[in-house]
Amino acid sequence: MDTKKKWFVTGASKGLGLNLVKTLLNNGHQVAATSRNLNALIEAVKTSSSNFLPLEMDLLDEDSVADALSKTKDTFGQLDVVVNNAGYGQLGTLEELTNAEARENFDVNVFGVLNVIRKAMPFMRTQKSGHFINISSIAGFVGSFPGWGIYCATKYALAGLTESFSAEIKSLGLTATVVYPGYFRTNFLNQGSLVLPQNEMSIYKEARDLQQVHLDDIAGNQTGDPEKAAAVLMQLAEMEHPPLHLFLGTDANQYAQQKMETLENEMALHKELATATDY
Repeated sequence: MDTKKKWFVTGASKGLGLNLVKTLLNNGHQVAATSRNLNALIEAVKTSSSNFLPLEMDLLDEDSVADALSKTKDTFGQLDVVVNNAGYGQLGTLEELTNAEARENFDVNVFGVLNVIRKAMPFMRTQKSGHFINISSIAGFVGSFPGWGIYCATKYALAGLTESFSAEIKSLGLTATVVYPGYFRTNFLNQGSLVLPQNEMSIYKEARDLQQVHLDDIAGNQTGDPEKAAAVLMQLAEMEHPPLHLFLGTDANQYAQQKMETLENEMALHKELATATDY
C-alpha cells in the first residue's frame, strides 16, 4: 500500500514553503507546489523528480487556483494535505498605511487562503479524508508588535477562520490545523517578503525602532531552523488526530505562554466588573 501523501503547497519558491517542498520530495512524497513565478519555483527546487509538479498560480484569481488544484488531482489522483503557506509581511502603523496597502495584505494573506480552501473542498469532500494546514504566525496570536497591526490582523483572521473551518469539516472526515511560526531563518524579513509602509511617520518611535530591530538585528539571526520546521509539518500530517493549534518554535511557545498568562491575570483581576452584566 502506498502510504506516501499527495501534497499541495502554496508560496513554495522561498521560505518555509520551499524547505517543506524539498523535505517532502526527499522523503518520497508527491508534491504540487505553487508560485506566482514558475521559473523561480523550478530554479529554487532544483529537481527533475516525477513527484514534483510545479504550478504557476495567482492566489487572487479563482480560476487560476481552480486550475492548479485540478491539475494536481489529475496528476496525483487525490489531495491529502493542503498547505496554505503563501503570504507576506506588511509593516506600518494603522495611521500610516493606506487603504490599498492594508487591503492588499488581506487579499493575499486571507482571501487567497479562502480561494484555495473553496476550490480544494470539492475534491477533499469526495475523498472524505485530508488535512488543511494554514500557516499563520505568532503574530496571529500575540498582537503587541507596534507597526505590525495589519499583518497581525491578517494572521488573527487566518487563525479564526481555521478554528471555524475545523468545526465545519469534522463530520466530513477532514481536519485543519493553524500553525503559528515564530522567527525562522528564512528570507521573510528580506525585501519582497516584508513590505515597508509607503508613507512612514517618524512620530511613531516604537514602530520605527521595532522595524529597524527586525531589519538590522533579527534578520539572519532567527533561532528557528526551517528544515526542522519542515520535518515537523511532515510529522503533523501523519498524525491520526492532529492538533487544531500548533505553535512552531521555542520563541512562539514562549510568546503564546506569556499571552495566556496575561489574559488569565486580566480576567481574574476584572472578573467582578466583566460579569456584572447578567439579568
